Amino acid sequence: MTEGTPELAHIDEHTIVIDRRREQVWAALDRYVSQRMVARDSARLGRILGVDPPAGFERISTEEGHEIILTGRHRFSRYRLSFEVADTTDGRTRLTATTHATFPGVGGKLYRLAVVGSHGHAIVVKRMLRSIERRTR
Repeated sequence: MTEGTPELAHIDEHTIVIDRRREQVWAALDRYVSQRMVARDSARLGRILGVDPPAGFERISTEEGHEIILTGRHRFSRYRLSFEVADTTDGRTRLTATTHATFPGVGGKLYRLAVVGSHGHAIVVKRMLRSIERRTR
């Protein structure tokens, strides 16, 4: 986190267990993040929200085979999304997405209510995890 950035609160955590080796899950996650989360312009909604970076996320840390951490911000929020890949005891792979964010001001509170309070954020993150799982096949 950069200096001057308020502490980010834990929002939620979602996990999926994938019937593939960790290397396969890692490769799918890395491709997904590179192609869908850090390389694309967030288009019209991103311009309205003032998203920075334009793709919505910036990769700030990668621990090869284990973890990717992304950050971003817009007018109503500052956020961090972490993906962790780990082996399970039965030979499968656990992929976990954890979100931390802050929602400053009245606009932020309303945005949080609309996005987190509606469970829309949880739906989107679960959809991301399933998409990564499909990429392992």
